[in-house]
Amino acid sequence: MAEQHEFISRVEWTGNRGEGTRSYRGYDRSWDIAIPGKPVVHCSNDPRLGGDPGLANPEDLLISSLSACHMLWYLHLASVAGIVVLGYRDHAVGVGESTPDGAGRFVKAVLRPHIVVRRGADLARAEAIHGEIGKVCFIARSVNFPVHHEPSFEVVD
Repeated sequence: MAEQHEFISRVEWTGNRGEGTRSYRGYDRSWDIAIPGKPVVHCSNDPRLGGDPGLANPEDLLISSLSACHMLWYLHLASVAGIVVLGYRDHAVGVGESTPDGAGRFVKAVLRPHIVVRRGADLARAEAIHGEIGKVCFIARSVNFPVHHEPSFEVVD
């Protein structure tokens, strides 16, 4: 039987300039994410939709979550396989599309991790691990768009 988990998050709109949503351009598309015991994350809408470009938006957070989940599973599976990972940096890209009515969705994500491994690592196995993660990563198993992997490796002593 599967074990269920709860993930608690409080999202609070912070964009009321004094008159709420009285007019479409009269409020900010900003909010805070508060997770018990963790620092508050200040967010905004995508700049194309009136958001603050200096703050994370929902799309940024989704792609970052997908990338982080993939990384954590990669590190675990590499360790189990005897592959020593010394560094991991991903340049993830989410590709979205918007329809004329404003509806949007992700059509794919491409994870491009650059992984530093210790000399002697089985690079074929190190690359194959990426294909296994979609079966176990909480976030990858939850999205309805394809996730592609384009890893690169650096071997060091």
